[in-house]
Amino acid sequence: MIALGCDHGGFDLKQEVKRYLEQNRIEYKDFGCNDKNSCDYPDFGRAAAEAVADGTCEKGIVICTTGIGISIAANKVKGVRCALCSEPLSAKMTRLHNDANMLALGGAMIGTNMALEIVETFLNTEFSEEEKHKRRVGLIEGR
Repeated sequence: MIALGCDHGGFDLKQEVKRYLEQNRIEYKDFGCNDKNSCDYPDFGRAAAEAVADGTCEKGIVICTTGIGISIAANKVKGVRCALCSEPLSAKMTRLHNDANMLALGGAMIGTNMALEIVETFLNTEFSEEEKHKRRVGLIEGR
């Protein structure tokens, strides 16, 4: 299951991501927001991140206007490795090397087609399991 979260600046793109997930029969849980009224991204980024950290959801996708603020908020949750990506290669590499479990997108920074390609790459790339990358993820996690 994929945790979703956004603020008003990411609402439209989150709706597109939801359609993509539904078309591909990927389950998700939407932690809000639910409209374009001004709201605070840390609330929704944290809720989605906590669901990933506690195992309720396998991965998460969070979206705000730039993707920056919501990625910072998500990364405050222990056990979350949220990467802000603006093209598919970064999404691939963060899964392969960092075992990122959350993806952040900027709703005003990239178009829908690019965003969905990033989402697809992120969801379909497995962690490399190479020892050096396992060691580095462990260091990130404080192990």
